[in-house]
Amino acid sequence: MKEQALSKKTKLVSRAKVQAFGGFLTNMVLPNIGAFIAWGLLTALFIPTGWMPNESLSQLVGPTIIYLLPLLLAYSGGRMVGGQRGAVLGALGAIGLIIGADIPMFLGAMIIGPLGGYVMKKTDELLEDKIPVGFEMVVNNFTIGILGFALMIVSYLLIGPAIEAANRLVTVAIEALVATGFLPILSLVNEPAKVLFLNNVIDQGIYYPLGMQQTLEVGKSIYFMVASNPGPGLGLLLAYSFYGKKVAKRTAPGAIIIHFFGGIHELYFPYVLMKPITILSMILGGASGILTFQLFGVGLVAGPSPGSIFAYLALTPRGNFIGVIAGVLVATAVSFFVTSLILKADKSADEDDDESLTDSIKKSKMMKEEGKKIGANYSSKGFSGQFKKISFACDAGMGSSALGASAFKKQLKNIGIDDIEVKNYRIEDVPKDSDVVVVHKDLAERFKLMNDTSRIVSIESYLKDKELESLIDEIKDSL
Repeated sequence: MKEQALSKKTKLVSRAKVQAFGGFLTNMVLPNIGAFIAWGLLTALFIPTGWMPNESLSQLVGPTIIYLLPLLLAYSGGRMVGGQRGAVLGALGAIGLIIGADIPMFLGAMIIGPLGGYVMKKTDELLEDKIPVGFEMVVNNFTIGILGFALMIVSYLLIGPAIEAANRLVTVAIEALVATGFLPILSLVNEPAKVLFLNNVIDQGIYYPLGMQQTLEVGKSIYFMVASNPGPGLGLLLAYSFYGKKVAKRTAPGAIIIHFFGGIHELYFPYVLMKPITILSMILGGASGILTFQLFGVGLVAGPSPGSIFAYLALTPRGNFIGVIAGVLVATAVSFFVTSLILKADKSADEDDDESLTDSIKKSKMMKEEGKKIGANYSSKGFSGQFKKISFACDAGMGSSALGASAFKKQLKNIGIDDIEVKNYRIEDVPKDSDVVVVHKDLAERFKLMNDTSRIVSIESYLKDKELESLIDEIKDSL
């Protein structure tokens, strides 16, 4: 029994880690979705097969997908791991990949960006407390310059070719499925993965990068549609609206609006978890939708995020509307039919069904939270006093604030305190959860306009100031 419990716990942790990875990918992609949609609209309108072919404006399409979009992904990934300095290093590494490859480096950017951020973060930790006072800006700038120089060369010569080879293998494997007509079998993986909140892993991590690459070549891609089709979820919720019991029947119509028009697919997950056998409906619905898309030879010009019917239609290129709408409708019909049979055959009491939905909603939330908890970056360092994070801010975030933070940290260390986080920031980037923000008196009012929650210590000198001395005394008294 104990071994079974341990095995179950191990599986939960493993699933949560995969969910956290999917969440990380989402957080890297999501801030840049607007740029991807902008590129998709350029493609839909101005390429030779677009709605408004324009030879001049179509020149924007290639450079945007080759340079801008991967750099945005790498910059975001680097920033998530290593802050602003990590973002710069991630972008430097990405340009090495881009120039050294013959394909759009989306997968590469999503690897090198966080890698650059990690390298920057660890380097800064290594140099912490070792930089002589007054040399912070010189060391910080040259550190990122040297690391960026090295990462660009390594990316160009080694990482880029390796990622390109791996990309070719994945592309060949999936294209083989397309060529043999077996692409619909991907639903065997897609639909269960989505219900387990792993949809971001497969979409942002696999299908969307492949879809962007194919779109550059042919102007559209079916890869954007193999896991994002809103049809299967719509069919399931429609079946519950007609043949569900009590709570499930009452709530399904509202879920339809949010799922189908809002694009939030997580709304139907609890209904599947309530009756796990309905995963068959989702698999058959997803597979039939993909098959329909294949038969019509249709695709989208960018990833529909969120997976709303509005996003689908907005990203449908000229001549593809009938096939796209047909794929959604067929998936809806198949899912509705199979789910209806399952619900009609269910002889359980209404009360059992209500309790089951409530439990499923709780379970669905718990599963999602598992991933969030694993992926969260907890920065607690065990300090029991009221001061955990002290931020020094200046206009650029590198010169005077770096000098002040370094000197203040050494003062704390001299009195035996080394578990308070003391860092320097550009005034606009100061974390909202800072317990104290140290800023020059000339910048204090400017800072208050952006942050009215943190305590502000206004100083005249970042090195030696009576307010800083008072803060040191206050920290000592709080121990």
